[in-house]
Amino acid sequence: MIARAPNEAFGERLARYRDRVNLRLEHVLSRDADTPARLREAMLYSVLGSGKRVRPLLVFASGEACGVEPRALESVAAAVELVHAYSLVHDDLPAMDDDDLRRGRPTTHKAFDEATAILAGDALQALAFEVLCADESLASRSAELCRIVHLLARAAGPSGMVGGQALDIEAEGRRISERELETIHRRKTGELIRAAILMPSELASLDERKRASLDAFATDIGLVFQIRDDLLEVEQDTATLGKSSQSDAANDKSTYPSLLGVEGARRRADEVYARALEAIDVFGERADGLRWLSEFILKRAY
Repeated sequence: MIARAPNEAFGERLARYRDRVNLRLEHVLSRDADTPARLREAMLYSVLGSGKRVRPLLVFASGEACGVEPRALESVAAAVELVHAYSLVHDDLPAMDDDDLRRGRPTTHKAFDEATAILAGDALQALAFEVLCADESLASRSAELCRIVHLLARAAGPSGMVGGQALDIEAEGRRISERELETIHRRKTGELIRAAILMPSELASLDERKRASLDAFATDIGLVFQIRDDLLEVEQDTATLGKSSQSDAANDKSTYPSLLGVEGARRRADEVYARALEAIDVFGERADGLRWLSEFILKRAY
């Protein structure tokens, strides 16, 4: 089946969705007067930079596909971005990927210090779950909120992002199979993207066919995101990316280009992308936002 071209109308709504999540993030990061000043500054620095906000935008696009009002998803979008920001702060640490640049400026441990960066990451992760549980409209739907929290916690924990990072570290310095690499990518990057897409569905009434289709899409588009990340490391320079373009090579990591070659990695991304789009045909035009973001994920230059 040939995938339909994404509807440009979603591109026109991007600014509104970004404004929604940025305002929510500013509010939750500034509301607690008990937060120590330096810690608050590091948290704000880590979150309110020039990020693309892909994961929160996926929350809103999924909400459109599932028929959920954007206002009901502001806390969900903010929570997923807080978890993402925490993961970047910790990934950049000397004990992890040891990067000095993120989003075009010094990483948090360089702008502040290593201990403050660790604490800021810890605080952002905890704050994500506080934001969800403090939302009165979500709290009134306790069963749905419980499932949303479970999706985010699983994506962030040992079965998802943290487990994927552990496998990624274990794989440094040795050649691994494509299947092993896919497992690392699906966990380290893909599970949080999957959670961003599936959490809105918990506030909707989807039949089993649509729920399974959304899950299939979410799983595959997360892998496309990381394959494209691997390609950008060899295609772009540090200035364009806003982060080190040689981080994977410096850490002797296996990547899709190193395993399949650049053209092979591009073909694999195209294959998984096409499969992802086919999965959401069942949603018709309501999934045009997801199609728009999928094309951005596949073709992005940074």
